[in-house]
Amino acid sequence: MTFIQQLQAAWQSNQSLLCVGLDPDIQRFPAELQGQPDAIYQFCKAMVDATAAVACSFKPQIAYFAALRAEDQLEAICRYIKQQYPHIPVILDAKRGDIGATAEQYAREAYERYGADAVTVNPYMGFDSVQPYMEWKDKGVIILCRTSNAGGSDLQFLDVGGKPLYQHVAQLVAEKWNANGQAALVVGATFPNEIAAVRDITGDMPLLIPGIGAQGGDIEATVRAGRTANGTGMMINSSRAILYARAEAGESYTDAARRVATQTRDAINQFR
Repeated sequence: MTFIQQLQAAWQSNQSLLCVGLDPDIQRFPAELQGQPDAIYQFCKAMVDATAAVACSFKPQIAYFAALRAEDQLEAICRYIKQQYPHIPVILDAKRGDIGATAEQYAREAYERYGADAVTVNPYMGFDSVQPYMEWKDKGVIILCRTSNAGGSDLQFLDVGGKPLYQHVAQLVAEKWNANGQAALVVGATFPNEIAAVRDITGDMPLLIPGIGAQGGDIEATVRAGRTANGTGMMINSSRAILYARAEAGESYTDAARRVATQTRDAINQFR
């Protein structure tokens, strides 16, 4: 099964467009995990188990693991997801961007070492920085287009032949780069008008949409701008708002995460 097929199946089986980001910050871990040598793995495992019923994908952010020399725990959590929840795709959020043999090694890292179903990449160096990932025809290649940070406008709104650069990127991917039908684009929830513009350019191509939750993106505006005709087409990511949800009376940290993830999934579904 390809990444796109797996994603489509997850949208349907879990009735969800929610992507749960795994950004483990050890300073925010519950007390019972503090000081544990495998705390990152145990925390992520607990979050995966708590939210798997309402997620269409999981997105571990590699920097949170690599900065603490915890790549072995990243390997372990990716392996755990594949074993326990094989119907839910794993997106390695790495934002790689290089060419030639180096890009080939980054692709091997994502797809072989971590077993990811898709990886985020930066298209700034052009098609030959993206092509090595596309040699893995069953895997997803998720290309930065219109990012959720304010500073993205410094470059992404530069005029390119009468259109902003992010729209040029969307058109390149949709019309030239996506020969194997494996591409998706990153478009931030903080810019719903740009989500709509990208959707117009790309048809039913999947969009990875960060920026709801802690970053403040509006769920209704996001869904209305990015949904496809069948009410899917998006992986709407929330990380910190779920992982570090404030527990209510009598709740564990996993209960709180499950509650917020379910509420987020249901809020998204209101507007599909």
